[in-house]
Amino acid sequence: MPKLQHSKSGIRIALLLVVVSIACMAQAPAPEPASDQETELGLAVYNELRDQGEIIESSPLYESLGPVAKRISRAAQSRYPHPFKFFLVHESKPNAFSAPGGNVYVTDSLLFFVKNTEQLAGTLCHEVSHTIHRDATHRIEEQKRIVGREIGAAILLGPSLAIAIVGDLHSAAYSREIESSADVTGSDICAAAGYNPWGLVWLFQEFQNADPDQIPQLLSDHPANGTRIQTLEEHFRDEPSVFSKFNPSPKSATAFRVPKEAPEHFLTPGD
Repeated sequence: MPKLQHSKSGIRIALLLVVVSIACMAQAPAPEPASDQETELGLAVYNELRDQGEIIESSPLYESLGPVAKRISRAAQSRYPHPFKFFLVHESKPNAFSAPGGNVYVTDSLLFFVKNTEQLAGTLCHEVSHTIHRDATHRIEEQKRIVGREIGAAILLGPSLAIAIVGDLHSAAYSREIESSADVTGSDICAAAGYNPWGLVWLFQEFQNADPDQIPQLLSDHPANGTRIQTLEEHFRDEPSVFSKFNPSPKSATAFRVPKEAPEHFLTPGD
């Protein structure tokens, strides 16, 4: 009997350690409550991703994403009325996308894909810029005008609208002008946050001549990477007081590392 009690005690301790470990794991932020059209759309997107099992509620990967996202948020927050919040989602392809209301979604695979902090920061700054420019909101409004519906009425359709928005945010490429505008604003935000804005250029250069099947989703849907690189380089030259202090060489980059205990793939109910 003493041996059995000892065994039960060991099991309790092991279970307690698991619970404590989960409790201490970095958590996803709470979504912004709906207070206007943008946050209402943003909450619909969040709910749909959550219902699909894509939202990662807790993960050591938030420990790597969090500091970068926090610095970017501080630099960009004055440009947008709702707080920026960054969520990890489980997807097999490296990607990031923004939704109305301030939510930015980053796939877990992206954190294993980027080679340095500057590439990650450049991607996040680009997506934050889409939010500041309200590109997703304008796109949704345009689509609803085409089909003769107003966004306010469409929201009443509930899940069907959310599914359509999520699909569009995942797959749609903005025009070259819109993408370049987000690149430029993103580079300004990165510089203000203290991140080398050449990070996004390095990411574009790395995959400019790559096999299309090997290009991550966040680049494959974006048109004319060469032109976008040129636009960024011209912007850097036009603003030497801001950008001359940043080293254009990838050799100056800061390696990005994820926690050793972070699994490379997160299983969801659909896996």
